Amino acid sequence: MASVFVLQHVHSREDGNEDVKFIGVYSSREKADGAVARLSHLPGFSDAPDGFHVDEYRVDRDQWVDGYVVTENA
Repeated sequence: MASVFVLQHVHSREDGNEDVKFIGVYSSREKADGAVARLSHLPGFSDAPDGFHVDEYRVDRDQWVDGYVVTENA
């Protein structure tokens, strides 16, 4: 079964929030890793080099299958 590789960058801010950047979808892990290499020295990304995340997703499959529960903020 075919897979794609999703690249995101997460930067934790001082206020506790996360700044998430969706970078792209790649046909191989190698191509996603190449994007990390190209981007890792650019402004912002270079401040949080460990923020890159590559996740593999199978094509034509549900990725979230457990439902969810909405909770009220206290």
